[in-house]
Amino acid sequence: MIISSFALLAIALYLGATIALARPLLSGRAPLHKLAQGLAGAAVVVHAGILLGIHRGELDLHFYAALSLVACVVSILTLLINLSRSVAALGVITYSLSAILLAVDAFLAPPTIPRGMDWQISLHVAMGLSAFSALSIASILAILLAIQERALRHRQFGQWMRVLPPLTLTETWMFRLIGIGFVLLSLTLLTGLLFVGNLFGQHLIHKTVLSIIAWLVFGVLLYGRWRHGWRGRRAVNLTLAGMGVLLLAFFGTKAVLELILHRTV
Repeated sequence: MIISSFALLAIALYLGATIALARPLLSGRAPLHKLAQGLAGAAVVVHAGILLGIHRGELDLHFYAALSLVACVVSILTLLINLSRSVAALGVITYSLSAILLAVDAFLAPPTIPRGMDWQISLHVAMGLSAFSALSIASILAILLAIQERALRHRQFGQWMRVLPPLTLTETWMFRLIGIGFVLLSLTLLTGLLFVGNLFGQHLIHKTVLSIIAWLVFGVLLYGRWRHGWRGRRAVNLTLAGMGVLLLAFFGTKAVLELILHRTV
């Protein structure tokens, strides 16, 4: 009962932050960035406490719990990004998704029992979730970048453009996060090689292969950016392709094993 009340509070805070940032779409007025920061900051604190409460202080990697955990980390990263420069559209997307994923985990997901992990595996998992979260935000920015470029080409300037940052800032943050995510994904693969044994027995070989493919895609993109100045549609397409593969690696295989085959991973 207590967890449910706090979950409703966090959801309301996330939605409040979303509405504050989406103000240009609703009333044509400027986003309320400071109010959104305060609401979202409170939301992630409550969200983190809920994760600890629901999952007994353990790192729970079951499907819905993992989605909620990623949502919390993504919201924290969004808060940090907005401390340097407000990116209202990013907050609108991430905070609303966090509210949805928290609601699913708190009210719809079946109860789970977290498995104990030693520090090596916990480090590997933390690296992986951080990499996925950073690259998720980069992918959202890639979508916003594509929208901005299309709007500029067709001279379509509506109220919704007021929630988007300058195009160059969107691109800069996208590549920064890809760089951070690539480093974290590299460390994830390295710690997996060092600490995770019996990949076949734990149904992890397909996850590892897909993660390596995503790592290669992002590596090629970063090299192309550094060596040839890749940007625009090519950068967007490679970012979304890499994220699509990573999504299959992290949650596609997990969904099949847990929700369809009813196996824990």
